[in-house]
Amino acid sequence: MKSCITLAGIGVILLVLLGCMGGGWGGGFSMPPTPVETTTAKVQAVEDRFETIGTIDADEAVTVVAEMGGTIVRIPFAEGGAVGKGELLAQIDDREFKAALDRAIALRDQAQTSFDRVKTIVEQNAGSQQAFDDAQAALRVAEANVAFAKAQHDKTRITAPFAGTVGARQVSPGEFVQPGTAIAELARLEQLRVSFSVPERYLADLYANAPVRVTTSAYPDMEIVGTVMVVEPHVDTQTRNVGIVARIDNAEGKLRPGQSANIAVTLRERPSAMTIASEAIFLDQNQPFVYLVKPDSSVARSAVKLGSRSRDFVEVLGGIEAGQLVVRAGQQKIFDGAKVVPVSSLDSAATQQAANEGGAGQ
Repeated sequence: MKSCITLAGIGVILLVLLGCMGGGWGGGFSMPPTPVETTTAKVQAVEDRFETIGTIDADEAVTVVAEMGGTIVRIPFAEGGAVGKGELLAQIDDREFKAALDRAIALRDQAQTSFDRVKTIVEQNAGSQQAFDDAQAALRVAEANVAFAKAQHDKTRITAPFAGTVGARQVSPGEFVQPGTAIAELARLEQLRVSFSVPERYLADLYANAPVRVTTSAYPDMEIVGTVMVVEPHVDTQTRNVGIVARIDNAEGKLRPGQSANIAVTLRERPSAMTIASEAIFLDQNQPFVYLVKPDSSVARSAVKLGSRSRDFVEVLGGIEAGQLVVRAGQQKIFDGAKVVPVSSLDSAATQQAANEGGAGQ
């Protein structure tokens, strides 16, 4: 009796299945359309970029040093602060040099008086030309001595050669310094230079004033746009790379010389390139394909030729046309000729958000 009931139950199940498969033995099972996320091929501007790592340098940077020996008597600058061109950074004891300058000035004045007297005598035909020449030569020597003494005295004042930001002092008041002793580092930070290298195959695409985008690990959300300033005239024989120097503004003063930088150089620009979302591409034996959605909601696999890539989209050089609907997500669930239910990216995102909100409210 149990066996009869079991067979009857199986028969009922089979009838139900047959009904679902078309209502009889002659019917066929049809797969329902598969929901897939879609996107549209569109025309937009595309840039070919080369990305690398570079180093930030100051536009102007020097180590300010003493030009003569002596004892430091004053260091008036504020460490880490801004200084103007010609501003005093350190003062060397100048008493000896001041005395030498005063002596040279006095001897020059004496030579000037002697020259004026001899000149007057010669003009009155009461003196010789030799006396005039000797007096003139003595005056010139005296003037040269003044200039030399003044130059020596001026070197006791160690000043900023340009306006910029000064670092920590490297000497102290009372310290005896020799010529060449470092006083402090000075750098101009309003504009910076970025140095990097690119392979020689890109040399034909590099040009002065080409746009450069710079980011740093310290400020990953801050992108600074600069321009190529220098393309080195030679290629490195070891690396086959060519050196590039770009200039960027640093108005906010956040960047510092010595930092590493992520560099993106624009090599070429195409204002009317065909693009699709990167997720729409899938590979089959290294050949890129997309699924095109046809008007009857079926899909057709199409081989495509790709160009430049970015994080969000890829340039397509052939295989699709502008405005065509392409499967963006769900390729693994479909096949050539399958029926689909297109869902745009926005609809998909809204559906997912609604589902998340519904789950959170339960």
